[in-house]
Amino acid sequence: MTVKELANVMALQEFCLPEPGRRVSGGYVGDLLSWVMGRAKAGDAWLTIMSNQNVAAVALMTDAACVVLTEGVVPDEALLRRAQQQGINLLGTKRSSFETAAALRKLLT
Repeated sequence: MTVKELANVMALQEFCLPEPGRRVSGGYVGDLLSWVMGRAKAGDAWLTIMSNQNVAAVALMTDAACVVLTEGVVPDEALLRRAQQQGINLLGTKRSSFETAAALRKLLT
């Protein structure tokens, strides 16, 4: 499934979508950036409530397919700018991380 397909099926808000055709192969939920850096895998949809510019750096380091901001969180200006500069797909939802992860799991299995 591509990031664009994921956004459409899950009705995710698109904050920044420079690579809509990027394939989503898994998911990871985490808010502690150092923890995510060591555990998220390339191609994951990373679900988080963190919205500062360091999210873009971690997404780039882990080669995440996209970042999904949950709980109605919106990116701050620095994150949005960094995501655009670094080609990070940045999406959002009002659903909880738990609900979003459960829906993602159903779509990917």
